[in-house]
Amino acid sequence: MRNATVIGLGEMGSALARALIRADRHVTIWNRSAAKAAPLVSEGAELARSAAAAAAASPVTIMCVSDYEAAQGILKAPQVAEALRGRTLIQLGNGTPQEARDGAAWAEANGIEYLDGTILAWPSQIGGAETAILVSGPTQTFSNVEADLKLLAGGLKHTGEAVGEAAAVAAATLSYLMGEWIGFCHGALILEAEGLRLDTFGALIEAISPILGAEAKRMGHVIQTNDFGSPESSLKTSGSDIIRLVRQAQEAGINGEFPTFAGDLFKRAIDAGYGGEEHAAIIKILRR
Repeated sequence: MRNATVIGLGEMGSALARALIRADRHVTIWNRSAAKAAPLVSEGAELARSAAAAAAASPVTIMCVSDYEAAQGILKAPQVAEALRGRTLIQLGNGTPQEARDGAAWAEANGIEYLDGTILAWPSQIGGAETAILVSGPTQTFSNVEADLKLLAGGLKHTGEAVGEAAAVAAATLSYLMGEWIGFCHGALILEAEGLRLDTFGALIEAISPILGAEAKRMGHVIQTNDFGSPESSLKTSGSDIIRLVRQAQEAGINGEFPTFAGDLFKRAIDAGYGGEEHAAIIKILRR
């Protein structure tokens, strides 16, 4: 992969291209809006006149656009599939596992080697030793590009042959972050109402992050093994604390949507008889 093509020059796509340029790769780029290419051209990238020309310029094309619909709009443009035939396409956009499978089927029908991946990092972290990119698809195809993909992410991992795996892990991770982001902001509301500093709250979460990570690992084991007994903190105890946040929000005059939603889930789990189990037993309600 001395030559590589990057299609899509948003913040993330540009970061990918820059990492390859820094590694002394010959990088061809293309974007629907050519203006975004100018900074990269000044750094050594070559701007192709079309998506088809960009794909034809390199043995490997990395696609990083907003979503799979946008990617398909580019890939199905005239001559693009033909330009990719016999080459490798690595999809690093945002999509569902089914969209990844559909992309792989399209690639196979057009004689294109295909990998589907997800980037678990911010653009500023691309090229880092611990930066994580997960990639799914044929092992041999991955092996052919593994060393070069590690230029983008030292924490690169092949999740397996099933092409939808990386997208599934990405969706699961986003689900976790969704709760974290909303939970942090609700916590910020609580502290604002009490006149307390929010930067120290962020520092506190950072300090206890090893404990939070260990808790996530434990929950994964508990759910995987279906062993919800002998909890350190029962679902009833945790649920009672969360339900109490609804009263706190009312007393403080702040938005209570998030604790109300969460409290309802925990109450339903307690009413269903799971109160004495691990708080991860909330999944039994979500599975219904």
